[in-house]
Amino acid sequence: MITRHNSLWFRRLTLLVIAGMLMAMAALPGANASSKPTFSPQLLNHLSQSVALRYWMANPDQAPPDLQERFRGIKQTPKRVSQSHSPASPAKPSAVFNNDDLGFPQNEESVSACRSNMDIVLGGTNDYRGILDPVGNFTGWHFSNDGGDSLANEGLLPPVVISGTTVPSGGDPVDVVDANCNLYAGSLNYTDTSFPSGIAVYRTTPSTLASCPGGTDPSCWPTRRVVAIGNGENHFLDKEWMDVGTSGSAGQVVWVVYSDFTTTGPGPLDFTASIYAVRCNAMLTSCTQPILISGNDEDIQFGDVTIGPDGRTYITWSEIIGELQGTPQTFVHKLRIAPAGSATFGPTRIVHTEDNAIPFGGKLHANDFRIATYPKNAVTMRNNHARVWVVWDACSRRVGLGGSEKICEESQIRLKYSDDDGASWSGPTTISQEGDNYFPTISADLSGSRLAVAWYTTRHDETFHNRQDVELVTVNASSGRVTNHQFITDESNETEADPLLGGRFIGDYFEVFVHQRNVYVHYNANYRSVPFNDTGLPIPQQDNFLSKVHLQGN
Repeated sequence: MITRHNSLWFRRLTLLVIAGMLMAMAALPGANASSKPTFSPQLLNHLSQSVALRYWMANPDQAPPDLQERFRGIKQTPKRVSQSHSPASPAKPSAVFNNDDLGFPQNEESVSACRSNMDIVLGGTNDYRGILDPVGNFTGWHFSNDGGDSLANEGLLPPVVISGTTVPSGGDPVDVVDANCNLYAGSLNYTDTSFPSGIAVYRTTPSTLASCPGGTDPSCWPTRRVVAIGNGENHFLDKEWMDVGTSGSAGQVVWVVYSDFTTTGPGPLDFTASIYAVRCNAMLTSCTQPILISGNDEDIQFGDVTIGPDGRTYITWSEIIGELQGTPQTFVHKLRIAPAGSATFGPTRIVHTEDNAIPFGGKLHANDFRIATYPKNAVTMRNNHARVWVVWDACSRRVGLGGSEKICEESQIRLKYSDDDGASWSGPTTISQEGDNYFPTISADLSGSRLAVAWYTTRHDETFHNRQDVELVTVNASSGRVTNHQFITDESNETEADPLLGGRFIGDYFEVFVHQRNVYVHYNANYRSVPFNDTGLPIPQQDNFLSKVHLQGN
């Protein structure tokens, strides 16, 4: 049963404060197009879901038709005083990892735990209770100090100051706990999709999170560092990822990777984009300047970074070919490595050229949520040499009318590894089975030669391939073979069952973490029924769930 440490903080943020949110929205592109950039539909397909959603909330006429009336309602909601909230019905399974009794969505889950004390668990979400926050913070944090059995505290990451402007947290959560149990959280930070845009990293301790007031109180996250800032109004920073670890002579460091989008339209190209990385010290008191990772690539997304057991830094990303030109999309997965202690990266290596990638602007054949192929990496050691793993989702076949190829059929999870720093690669090996399989996440069990890989699958919905479960597999890090399949979910989830988002958004990712065979999976589902916005009947709605299981197989 989830505890309710200071749960009243969300209740105090009732619709009375929406007026403050709407005042902030006045600065959006739709409100002042002469001084703020307007994002094209093509760019919104490519940017993070939380960014697109907040843009549509402020510009409902530009939202997809099925969302327009819902988002107009947000802007037109009258003020009302705080009132008590009905208790939530029991979750199925009982692993809900938030204290939201207002029925707002949470999605795009991240999770990490302390390897020296697995009771310390930190999760992150896009938390749509941010609609009620007067500043507009949107990145949720959820903290447990008893191994995920209960929620000790939660809130929204507080704002940071960029170029003299108070800028709220804007989603794309990433959470890392270091070996000493210090807690780090990463977030997009932007003023409702307009300049200034930045990437921030937050640092705290378990005792601080356990005793602070929660919510957006800045005392919960006393150390906050803006590690990158968009260079002018035509730049928007997106899709950050982060790792913390020991890197040779540099000691313990924080590496952050992100995408920098430059709007170039109107013209033949709506935008160009590059992958950058920043290294900070563990206390976040000093950081490097942004380091260009993707070279001359014009269209990229989905950077991932791992500090390996050997202290080297591994960054993967995808170059997208065809999207800007309106032709069928190919994703070229790439890798660069920096030596231990160094911030200088070696040559670009091609991991795989994926001609059947799930394209930006595409869909699975039986679902409506936004999705695109997203590679993730992990590193293990074999015979004192690093083995680099990359996992991603791809279509068995892409179909469409007029050569569009935007419908993805029978998506699979594919895996490759390299023992020579990316010069050559195994496979790819398909590690999923029947149905549609998507949103892979990977974690190395550094206490042994195992990998935990999880993803969403529809293979229990044999007829329609619509309802999803969470599947977890064990990969033997020596042989590269799958040694066990297990399901995290007891009941298949209906992704369309959310009153605010419908089936449009479930996040761009979720996350698995493993240590000594103990696995945490932080995922998205609609099992719990809550009256939406404290009105109406209890109905299923989107929540973040945390499951703790033992990794089977060798």
